[in-house]
Amino acid sequence: MMKLSVLDQSPISRGDDAETALNHTVKLAQITEDLGYTRYWVAEHHNTNGLASVSPEILITRIASCTTTIRVGSGGVLLPQYSPYKVAENFKMLEAMFPGRIDLGIGRSPGGSHDTRMAIMDGFNRSMTEFPRQLRELQGFLHNSLPKDHPYRLVKAAPRTATVPPMWVLGLSERGAANAGELGAGFMFGHFINPDKGETAMDAYQDQFQPSPDFDKPARAVCIFVVCADTEEDAKELAISQDKWLINVGKGSDLKVPSIEEVNKRTYRDEELDIIRQNRRRAVIGTPEQVKAELERLSDVYQTDEFMIITNIYDFDAKVRSYELLADAFDL
Repeated sequence: MMKLSVLDQSPISRGDDAETALNHTVKLAQITEDLGYTRYWVAEHHNTNGLASVSPEILITRIASCTTTIRVGSGGVLLPQYSPYKVAENFKMLEAMFPGRIDLGIGRSPGGSHDTRMAIMDGFNRSMTEFPRQLRELQGFLHNSLPKDHPYRLVKAAPRTATVPPMWVLGLSERGAANAGELGAGFMFGHFINPDKGETAMDAYQDQFQPSPDFDKPARAVCIFVVCADTEEDAKELAISQDKWLINVGKGSDLKVPSIEEVNKRTYRDEELDIIRQNRRRAVIGTPEQVKAELERLSDVYQTDEFMIITNIYDFDAKVRSYELLADAFDL
């Protein structure tokens, strides 16, 4: 049986503000819980006017407080900028408050421009190549399993919880997949960012997987853009706001999601149309039947039974409808 989950970056639509976007995130979490979605992850982005989710830990607390069954997690905490010990304590704290419902998703992204990263790290320039070491230490702090010769082995991450949130590594390549497999973490492949290396990444994860306290067998899922509507024409029309938003993301310009009316007022250059065609490979757009068929095909390709759905379109009600149609299509 297919499992569906949600990734929410708390996108801000043109004319709305951050408060509205965050309220929409909480509302969508409640709706998708009622619809039968498995987990709800929130992102971490910095120095942008278009994405309101800058602190997953705080937003997780808010969402978990007003839901009861859906798993809530990060997609993901950007570990290269932080102390593994502090991340472990944050998520053990969340686990203590919401036992059995928290996921710790970890990403390798720098979080923005060089200056943005330096501001996050208070000027300390840690190499991104330390990510595998940080992952090992994070797992060690979570499970109190640091090696005996580790300088911090006597430093325990509090609170002492009966359960520990499972680690997931977010990745786009064989390298990220191998990091996840070697640790026995879950692996979330970002098809919505780069669909080209998914099969090889999943193979690397399977080959490198070692059982761990988190997972005794491989746990893999795929995150993908989806826009679903009652008709194919409606779905394609809704998706044009996401198309233009993705063009702006590529340019690093205004990242608020534009309305369909705004998009239809302009014409695209040939190179922009080519970008849209390429970006559509990162998404599934269509009727419930079309979307279900394509996700089932990709399920065979990726050998996974779980897709995490991200839908960054302008109209919130249409976004909710998209998730409702998907839930009905898969009999969640």
